[in-house]
Amino acid sequence: MTVINQPVAVETVQSVKKTVLVEAPQAHAFAVFAEQQSSWWPLATHHIGKAAAQDAVLEPRAGGRWFERGVDGSECDWGRVLVWEPPHRLVLGWEISADWQHDPNLKTEVEVRFIAVGPRSTRVELEHRHLERYGDKAESMRKGLDSEGGWQQLLQIFAAAAAGATPA
Repeated sequence: MTVINQPVAVETVQSVKKTVLVEAPQAHAFAVFAEQQSSWWPLATHHIGKAAAQDAVLEPRAGGRWFERGVDGSECDWGRVLVWEPPHRLVLGWEISADWQHDPNLKTEVEVRFIAVGPRSTRVELEHRHLERYGDKAESMRKGLDSEGGWQQLLQIFAAAAAGATPA
């Protein structure tokens, strides 16, 4: 009997890629995105904890937590900091299920690159990848993350906050 190895088709789901130009220096753009997330993340509509969210927190180091803090002091994890390379790059482990709950066993990645295009201008490139890990909900999650209220809107809000908070 002869066994022929046939390539197995692996269904992949496209990652979500978004770019925004920020009128702020590279280091400042990184700092606002990573260290001042509560200043721009729309916590009223983009939170998963039981309590109303008060803060979005990224602990500034590889291995740090990414979480929201509720008005009652409770904390709800969103994921982990996988790569911390200020002011150039940040990779976050996104541990949020298709039901919008924290799931430490589900790990997709959000990579954010900060590219200086001038002394007071930064291109921010975001890629949310490994969406195939959502299984049969992968395409619906991709559509949601790529929708009007998804990553592009978040980046636009961030860009406005970073530009408005730019030091003179």
